[in-house]
Formats: sequence, C-alpha cells, structure tokens
Amino acid sequence: MSNKDTAVRPKTATKPKLQRPRLYKVILVNDDFTPREFVILVLRAVFRMSEETGYRVMMTAHKMGTCVVVVCARDIAETKATEAVDLAKEAGFPLLFTTEPEE
Repeated sequence: MSNKDTAVRPKTATKPKLQRPRLYKVILVNDDFTPREFVILVLRAVFRMSEETGYRVMMTAHKMGTCVVVVCARDIAETKATEAVDLAKEAGFPLLFTTEPEE
C-alpha cells in the first residue's frame, strides 16, 4: 500500500457546550412560633440582609406562607439554609428554610 491510497481528512474542532449550573432558591417557610425579631436576626446574620430587607422578607413569608430569600448555586443555597436552620435549632425555634431548583 502506498500513501496515495489513504485519504486524510482535516480534523474538526468541536467545542463542548457548557451549560450554566442550575440555580436554587432558598425559601423561608412561615411558622407561628418563631418570633419575628429572631427571623430578622437570622436573615441578617446568614443572608447578610439589612434590617429593612429582612423585615420585608419576613412579612412576605408571614402573609403568603413562604418567601424566596435568595437564588444562588446549589451548594451555597444548601449551606445557607442549613446554617439558618441550625441557628434556629440552637435557639429552640422551629424556623424552616428549604431549597428547591429554580424553574
């Protein structure tokens, strides 16, 4: 066999399509036992909110039942939700934060 029989095709460069990581919502769930001041304290400590923003988020959860606190990457959302729930457990309150994928 000679080199004349082989056909050389140019290599095509393919770029893999990178997808952005899916974002997750941290949701504050209302309860009738945790004092409002403590909820605001947790929102300020864990989510770095101002007093006014924390109050608005807390009141939205109080009136609607739930409120989205922040939307971020999955690992950050789960870490912040766990940290907030742990603070509430230490203080003896049933405050609940959940995470779910953003649609």
